Amino acid sequence: MSVSIGTKAADHADAPAVVMRGITKRFPGVVALADVTLEVRRGELHAICGENGAGKSTLMKILSGVYQPDEGTLEIGGVPARFTGTRDAEKAGIAIIHQELALVEDLSVAANVFLGREKRTALGLLDDRSMHDECGRLLESLECPVSPATRTGGLRVGDQQLVEIAKALSLDASIVVMDEPTSALTESESARLERTIKRLLAAGTTILYISHKMDEVFRLADRITVLRDGRHVRTVNRVDTSPRQITSWMVGRELADHEFRQARTRGPTLLEVRGLTLPWPDHPRGYRLSNVSFDLHAGEILGVAGLMGAGRTELLETIFGAGEPTWTGEIRLDGKPVRFHHPREACDARIAMVTEDRKRLGLFPDLDVAGNVSLCSLSEALRGGFLSRRREEDLVAGPIRDTGVKTPGPHAAITGLSGGNQQKCIIGRWLLTKPAILLLDDPTRGIDVGAKAELYALIDRLCREGLGVILTSSELPELLTLADRIIVLAEGRLTAEFARAEATEQKIIEAATGG
Repeated sequence: MSVSIGTKAADHADAPAVVMRGITKRFPGVVALADVTLEVRRGELHAICGENGAGKSTLMKILSGVYQPDEGTLEIGGVPARFTGTRDAEKAGIAIIHQELALVEDLSVAANVFLGREKRTALGLLDDRSMHDECGRLLESLECPVSPATRTGGLRVGDQQLVEIAKALSLDASIVVMDEPTSALTESESARLERTIKRLLAAGTTILYISHKMDEVFRLADRITVLRDGRHVRTVNRVDTSPRQITSWMVGRELADHEFRQARTRGPTLLEVRGLTLPWPDHPRGYRLSNVSFDLHAGEILGVAGLMGAGRTELLETIFGAGEPTWTGEIRLDGKPVRFHHPREACDARIAMVTEDRKRLGLFPDLDVAGNVSLCSLSEALRGGFLSRRREEDLVAGPIRDTGVKTPGPHAAITGLSGGNQQKCIIGRWLLTKPAILLLDDPTRGIDVGAKAELYALIDRLCREGLGVILTSSELPELLTLADRIIVLAEGRLTAEFARAEATEQKIIEAATGG
């Protein structure tokens, strides 16, 4: 690395915080970045926008030392630099919060925050108390109620994301890269993070911020850089542009407004939930869900709103047979009481579920696209008891086509697809089971605006074909766009129900917070 550890910004006070010139990065069969130039001023929040696969994360991984560029140069505070690893970048004052969580689930929160940089006593022993106390202060600054001693694997995705943020903040970096930091956060958690960001900016920290959420970008950014297909499109001042202009530069075309106001035809009742209660013995509240009741009809989208911890995921997991079997109450399917002890039973009853954690619970990275799509319907691809590649290809061709998956072929690596296309593969997998009810748990988390528009259209079409859909989302505009009705959960209780015509963000937030 050509930048010294002791180099201070004051040595080059007039220089930009970051200058990347002519950056090119190639991977087998693809040019991820082609001659990209980026300049970031000191103390600004610089947003990086683009569709999945545009090169945003690759560019930031080069800045943070994860990758080395094939061509191009890098300057940090006016000093030429070439990082051979993340430690080099950290020594130069750069920290990155990755979109994909990189936590050790069996370690405590404090151990994850200081992993590889453990504090030690004068005798060389681990200073657990010091790490616990400092981690507690970091979590408190994020307004996160998690204890530093908590096992990380027991946390929900949103809390794990806050642990990643605390880990980056512990480096006391002058340049912080945030790659989709709010993708797993609720509205209230995102607001907490924004308060932290404003404190960092006030202290002179430079922030590079990747986000698909235009409302976030236009609340926070000083300037915006747009990438498309690995190339720099333009950099503009936030006050000189608009969300519509940014999205059109991102996708290379104008996007139609996501409006599905044409009335859907509501069919017969598919699902009835009555008095559903899910105990939580180790928690002071005593329950994850309490006395929740609602109906779902064929041909309608029922939205489920609520803050993190309100019980949205637990509700869907209980219906699907994937949660704790200790629940009480009644679930009726087509008028008949059911109690699923395993997701296979729910699948046999024509219920499908797309989980909120695509990476950990949805994808099988060792399988190709066809393997991921056919997974729940393998019996249809067998010949003489063995998997037939031809039958598998024929089986998955329809879901791949119908969901609009963009892939080089059925045997391409699933990990090589964008987040939106991976999500379409998971939805295609469940459509092969011919479900009557589709449970979607925050299905567009971490997906760009173009892919979101396609998924919205797909969900709307499936609903109009007669499916009953239960949709949770951490983005209220998404629920207001898609749902026919919205129920609101607050701390495990159903606090309100709104028809589409009467639902507003303010009403939902009030119901979700007890306001």
